[in-house]
Amino acid sequence: MGVGKVLDNVKPYLAMVLMQVGFAGMYIVSVASLKRGMSHFVLVVYRNLVASVLMIPFALLFDRGVRPKMTVRIFVKVVGLAILEPVLDQNLYYMGAKLTSAGFASALVNILPAVTFLTAVLLRMERLRLRSLHSQAKIVGTVCTVAGAVLMILYHGPVVEFPWSRGHHHAATAAAAAAASQSSASWLSGTVMVVVSCVCWSGFFILQSNTLQSYPAELSLSALICVVGTVLSGAVALVAERRDMSAWAIGFDTRLFTVVYSGIVCSGVAYYVQGLVTRARGPVFVTAFQPLCMMITAVMGSTILKEEITLGSVIGAAIIVVGLYSLIWGKSKDHNDKVGTAAVAELPLSVAADANGNGKHHNVLGGHVAADVETPAVKCVH
Repeated sequence: MGVGKVLDNVKPYLAMVLMQVGFAGMYIVSVASLKRGMSHFVLVVYRNLVASVLMIPFALLFDRGVRPKMTVRIFVKVVGLAILEPVLDQNLYYMGAKLTSAGFASALVNILPAVTFLTAVLLRMERLRLRSLHSQAKIVGTVCTVAGAVLMILYHGPVVEFPWSRGHHHAATAAAAAAASQSSASWLSGTVMVVVSCVCWSGFFILQSNTLQSYPAELSLSALICVVGTVLSGAVALVAERRDMSAWAIGFDTRLFTVVYSGIVCSGVAYYVQGLVTRARGPVFVTAFQPLCMMITAVMGSTILKEEITLGSVIGAAIIVVGLYSLIWGKSKDHNDKVGTAAVAELPLSVAADANGNGKHHNVLGGHVAADVETPAVKCVH
């Protein structure tokens, strides 16, 4: 009994660590394929096609009793989700990562929780109490996250050599110097694309949370997003690659591996695993593991792809991590309040009213009114 309980407690941690390793691998193989000439438009289409083939059978099997009737309103939301995530977010992220580096892009993606928090505040889905220490932590965390991202954009600094990457960068110094001006412009464009992709991703989470209220079938919704995303991204790819239809051809090489790996691990399995962990531990727990992906990607990128890691990226990433955990700590009260509210809701009405001390129905935890509202769950689907 004790061993079983320990295993149950360890499972969420193990699942999220393995998922971050999976995402880091996707960042590496994707950038490697893109820099070898693969079209990111085609990659997005094939990735969502693979995810659709994987998700549809599970959705048909496990959501038979909970799948509500499809309406025009819900379908419009599904189309909006497909436009925000598979079409805009994935294409912009791949372009940005190709123009910068896998390590830089994965580090910059850590601004996502802050972007989602700001979006929720603007939409009045998140309320702030300026006198609350937890709300102050959210504000400080958001400011630090944005400051770290700005530092990464404006300051590069010298290349930082790690023990496992010594000697890799010296061989590429001449080629890098010859393309310095072009690389600088490409780096800025890539950075802007990654930031915009985070904004689109944030909008996806907000709309997804709203859609699940009227369509509470996560597997079916994920399958629909993948299917509609495949159709829409396919239309975009046909227009973008109309002059080079050979871009659609992939053989038994890294391009095929990238498509299958990204579709199964980072679209299909990620939806399911993160959904389970979010229901068990909440979105705060899931978000807390994002910096682990950044660290793994940085190590793998400098080792496998021979990517340079600059001092500005290291300092900026450190500031982003500090801000991220400050934001997560601030959000932890929201999750505790949510658990406490559920517990109070199960009490008899007279007991709940007595707990408030005034007969009114408030959300109470430990005698305090819960004022903060949960931000929509952040799911990494890259």
